[in-house]
Amino acid sequence: MVYYILVPIGVGLLAVLFAAFLINDVLRRDTGTPSMQKIANAIFSGATAFLNRQYRTIALLAVGAAVLVAAALALLGQGTLAARFNLAWHTALAFLVGALCSGISGYTGMYVAVKSNSRTASAARRSLGEALVVALRGGAVSGFLVVALSILGVSLLFTIFGGLSSPATTPSLIVGFGFGASFVALFAQLGGGIYTKAADMGADLVGKVEANIPEDDPRNPAVVADLVGDNVGDCAGRGADLFESTAAENIGTMILGATLYQATGNIGWMLFPLVLGAFGLIASAIGVLSVRASAVIEPEKAAGRDPGQIAMQRLNIGYYITCALSLIGMFLGCYLLLGQSSVSANYGLPAWLWFALAGTVGIALSIAFVFITQYYTSGTWRPVREIAAATLTGPATTIISGITVGFECIVPPVLAISAALGLSYFFGSQVQIPLPSLGSINVSGIFGTAVATVGMLMSCAYILTMDTFGPITDNAGGISEMSGQAESVRAITDALDSVGNTTKALTKGYGLGSAALAAFLLFSAYLDVLYSFRHDATVYRVDLANLSTFIAGLLGLSLIFFFSSLAIRAVGEAAGRMIEEVRRQFRENPRIMAENPEERVDPDYARCVDISTSGALRAMVLPGTIAVLTPIAVGVILGPQAAAGLLMVATMGGIVVALFLNNGGGAWDNAKKYIEAGYLRVNVKGEIVPPDDPEGIVLGKKSEPHKASVIGDTVGDPFKDTAGPSLHVLIKLLSTITLVLAPLFYFLHV
Repeated sequence: MVYYILVPIGVGLLAVLFAAFLINDVLRRDTGTPSMQKIANAIFSGATAFLNRQYRTIALLAVGAAVLVAAALALLGQGTLAARFNLAWHTALAFLVGALCSGISGYTGMYVAVKSNSRTASAARRSLGEALVVALRGGAVSGFLVVALSILGVSLLFTIFGGLSSPATTPSLIVGFGFGASFVALFAQLGGGIYTKAADMGADLVGKVEANIPEDDPRNPAVVADLVGDNVGDCAGRGADLFESTAAENIGTMILGATLYQATGNIGWMLFPLVLGAFGLIASAIGVLSVRASAVIEPEKAAGRDPGQIAMQRLNIGYYITCALSLIGMFLGCYLLLGQSSVSANYGLPAWLWFALAGTVGIALSIAFVFITQYYTSGTWRPVREIAAATLTGPATTIISGITVGFECIVPPVLAISAALGLSYFFGSQVQIPLPSLGSINVSGIFGTAVATVGMLMSCAYILTMDTFGPITDNAGGISEMSGQAESVRAITDALDSVGNTTKALTKGYGLGSAALAAFLLFSAYLDVLYSFRHDATVYRVDLANLSTFIAGLLGLSLIFFFSSLAIRAVGEAAGRMIEEVRRQFRENPRIMAENPEERVDPDYARCVDISTSGALRAMVLPGTIAVLTPIAVGVILGPQAAAGLLMVATMGGIVVALFLNNGGGAWDNAKKYIEAGYLRVNVKGEIVPPDDPEGIVLGKKSEPHKASVIGDTVGDPFKDTAGPSLHVLIKLLSTITLVLAPLFYFLHV
């Protein structure tokens, strides 16, 4: 059974080689016209310059955090000096490895994504199918590196730290890996999100609303900063986010598995998340390769079908293939790893089958989140069309409509998460594992929720591929616009850009769903660690009637809102500086907007890039620092049970607020896209008619409803691309911090 550790290591290495194959496949393709290459090079220079400065700042913060954590555990931890020192240096090393792997995965994925944008734009000159494949494979580099490095990092640390000889104690030594990943992810997501939305809001409000010029018009000084922001926010930031999800899920499941290993002697409980993650990589690779240019119907042969729907259908088919193969891998993995345990189960079914059913719940939840997010963020359905209709009466009603959609959209995902947790716990609890009584807590039921989390994250590589697909196609559209490509080319890049908006929204929903399951898993692992110190079942009961626990829970909920406030405020301040700069350039250099193209001069793009860069790097530190210090302060001052209360309430509050921010912002964005695509039509009386009514009057770009939709979109921008995604990371960061520092909290309040 111990040889199963070779599976995640071997598959992880193969996934890195697969990413190298994709890099070679994308980079050898045509880079387009000289004008395309010029714009792409400017985007590349801006993105790499920002990430170099950002990761230098994060590296300094990470090294300082590693030293402080190691010192706290060594000086104030529990046990002998040798035991404290052993835990301290293992945790610090794992922290730095997690931080490094997170940075590498985000940086490399962004690098290839930026290199893919001009190649996608060039491919659009030939066919929709080729452009779709180039963008998807460029995005897949990030997806596979993120998951592969996460699995490799945990597997190798587990092996090097003695996991094969001392399985029960090793997971506590590698929890720092998850903390390091969370630490980098928070700052990467914050910095990238602030950067991209400051540029986007500045470009949209002054360019579209005030100057009446198209999106990605080369006359807009903020347009290059906007295109750069798509990469540093969505590629590097989201890559770090899901790297953290997979790392935290693997470690949390292994900690729970250690308890079951001690009861059964089967190390398969601990290796389970790593092996199933490897199955997921294989399934995702097959899903990506199933999307072929030859299978895509070209617009001229589609009998009037929207090319965006054609592209989305092909991506969905690849996703369904991934999920189907993941389901097969789930049953096979449960049989191989858990089928050898001599434990009984209810209703005459084998134990491994109950856990396979729990894993199926997780896979089903991922599909449910895809459909729920599509419903609330796609122009095909009521919510987006409702916001688009509200634009007829101005910006105020547009904003009100978006807020109502945001409040409404939290209900279906919460119901789905609740059902998934309840079902997976029920399936897991049907297994009878000989363990000491823990009151109402059923450990095999908790492990069932962990298996569901594993199942949901099996498709992580494919989901992240679709996410990075978004900024690649967005950049391709900008490059096509700025380089003056034909309308037919722009039609293809616009269609792919619209699909990219949907896939980015899907990934946010998926990321939050996985964060919710992973947070519950890590919360359970934290209580397991406390139980290992006290061997008292009362640690599993977090009593909100206790004053210190109630205070901690209230602080946790307040942290969610205060953190969101800081993130959105940072975007607003940086966007304000961007707007003033764009206005200044238009005012002081009228030749930028000269009617005769031969008389025009290029705006100062570099100045806008610098404003976004400095604003993001300066503003990301405060909210990130508060997020890190709050759970530490609660655990040190109020104790480990109070820290558990903070985790519980902050997780619930974070899930609800992030759903509101993500889906509300995504609905505003796609309402704007819906109008820009010409689907908002009215009759002569001003009444809305169906989008396909040939006699309807199109209210598209430059119309008053379009301007109202742009304002709604700019309100939603920091919601969906800064505060919302950062909350995903915050939820898991709170769990990993308390998990790492649980020995310290216990020692101070023993």
